[in-house]
Amino acid sequence: MTLTRLSLAQFRSWSRLDLDLDHRPLAIFGPNGSGKTNILEAVSMLAPGRGLRAVPAPDQARQGKDAGWRIRAMIDGRPVETVAPPGQPRGVSIDDKPVAQTALGRLLRIIWLVPAMDRLWSDPPEARRRFLDRVTLSLHPDHADLALTYDRAMRERNRLLKDQIGDPAWYRALEAQMAEAGAALTRNRRDALRAIMAAQDGGDFPAAVLALLPGEGQADDPDEGSIADRLSAMRPRDMAAGRTLTGPHRADLGAHWGPQDMPAALSSTGEQKALLLSLILANARALSDQPVVLLLDEVAAHLDADRRAALYDRICGLPAQSLLTGTGAELFDSLGPRARRLSVTKTEGRSQATETTG
Repeated sequence: MTLTRLSLAQFRSWSRLDLDLDHRPLAIFGPNGSGKTNILEAVSMLAPGRGLRAVPAPDQARQGKDAGWRIRAMIDGRPVETVAPPGQPRGVSIDDKPVAQTALGRLLRIIWLVPAMDRLWSDPPEARRRFLDRVTLSLHPDHADLALTYDRAMRERNRLLKDQIGDPAWYRALEAQMAEAGAALTRNRRDALRAIMAAQDGGDFPAAVLALLPGEGQADDPDEGSIADRLSAMRPRDMAAGRTLTGPHRADLGAHWGPQDMPAALSSTGEQKALLLSLILANARALSDQPVVLLLDEVAAHLDADRRAALYDRICGLPAQSLLTGTGAELFDSLGPRARRLSVTKTEGRSQATETTG
């Protein structure tokens, strides 16, 4: 048990929420729009980045963009706070000391699955790349710093390209930074895919063969020297396009599963959901020696009763804390006494929560 306390103030539909947590899964149920997912989103903000909806901090304030919000938590006995004051960037503190957002990734591993991810295999490569990088970040906390380094250097290079700067001296240092960080990003991604495949166990949730695909920019290259050489050689073409066309920012995630080696994109909706759940469970299993929180929003969608029961058995067997949402209490019946239950309602624009018995 790692996350023992969660307190929200003016976050999304919650004017106030104080929630104690323990090792048992927490099943959160209530009507659509009542505020269930907002609890999961608040927990996701205890990780680096913009959380499970990937929106700017001002858009998460209950009273609008001109207001602010606060999330406090107790993680492994340490106070953690993330605050978005009105008109200011989100700040983070651990042990009452300001820290960079990336420090959160070293404190707690947070994994989530939301309904929008059901389209992962038919979405553009960018969505799969974000998914892969969240998985990779959970296994390699330095991944966020590497991504920031790469993105900053690439933005500067893109600015030079758009301004039609031809002097190679302006590019060399930036391309060296991109090559060093980009090679490390690719190595991290490859290592994460190996770890996830090794942690899959099949059964009701199919194991998959995963691959880092080069996309359109040889984005699976882990060699720093060849990345730097390619960036140098590509300058004329990149200048014509006004942006960098090669590198790990163009990577894609491929998945095949089953005896027929079925591509994930060609599978049925139910099979794609089961495959996603397989990857999420494997991600949590691969982190058995780390503090993990698993967030599963509307997890029962597209699952029949037998597969839902199998999922809950898997969740209860994981060395992780789990928060799940659904529209009705009956969706969690097969959890029995193994889980706590929280009923969420909304009155006059404010969410309220009541713990119930199973």
